[in-house]
Amino acid sequence: MVFSSHLMIFTLGKYILRQNNLKRFITSSANIKMSTGDNVGVPLKKVTSVLENFASKKLAESWDNTGLLVEPYTARNITKVLLTNDLTEDVALEAHNLGCEMIVSYHPPIFAPMKSVVQSSWKERIVAFLLEKRISLYSPHTSWDCVRGGVNDWLASAFSVAESVPLIPGTDPQFGAGRLLQLTSEITLSTAISKVQELIEIPHVRFALGKGKQMTSNIKTVALCAGSGSSVLKGADADLYLTGEMLHHDVLDAAQKGISVILTNHSDSERGFLKVFSNNFQNLLNNEVQVLVSKLDKDPLVTV
Repeated sequence: MVFSSHLMIFTLGKYILRQNNLKRFITSSANIKMSTGDNVGVPLKKVTSVLENFASKKLAESWDNTGLLVEPYTARNITKVLLTNDLTEDVALEAHNLGCEMIVSYHPPIFAPMKSVVQSSWKERIVAFLLEKRISLYSPHTSWDCVRGGVNDWLASAFSVAESVPLIPGTDPQFGAGRLLQLTSEITLSTAISKVQELIEIPHVRFALGKGKQMTSNIKTVALCAGSGSSVLKGADADLYLTGEMLHHDVLDAAQKGISVILTNHSDSERGFLKVFSNNFQNLLNNEVQVLVSKLDKDPLVTV
């Protein structure tokens, strides 16, 4: 009986020791989790709320796919956000290497419905990668085009503007697609080209001279639309059209009507806004989140 009692005490002691070790392990693991940043930064919901307050999804075109597109099963608090115009695999890897918990991609990489998430498609690989690395994805697209202080207003800042109104007003006439600008004073077409190149920081643009015009001809009105502007600019009464790309026959039609056209490449007419927005976004988040702009994001077309 004495031997059995000693054995029971010894066994009970080993059990208590194991339990204490387990408690210490759990406490240690919790401390490690805190140190990895899960309990620092800003909740994802707060970051998306700031984005929504800047440009509501209601401003986006009905055909668009905007808002929070990828949310990991266990979302992390946000300490770093990477801004990009287009989300490629290189940019997704860049975000991971920089320690970003979130990507804001102006263009939505998820547009057409996905029937699977497999390795055969680059867009599906991106989604799989983001979920695996617990990186959230938000896309604003046309909501940023329509909002005041958004992409189109940034593009308009190439000029000295007296008045700016949407080409296609929304429910609130202050918001909408494209912009029709009245300049503070007349400038030549040559000067207009230089101003656009300076803002966008590109050495070349494509240009169509309006019928009966010369490079020294003065302009007073500009109709613009970031991205692909054919449908928005069509029929606009202005001296100059400015957009990223237009269909050949739409450029031809405008030029024959005496309207000159500047084309910058699609994403080059949008990407520069990210630098402006990054500071604004960081301030809106009370500097609790570091906002970075991708260095690998670029227009796929180059002049050779």
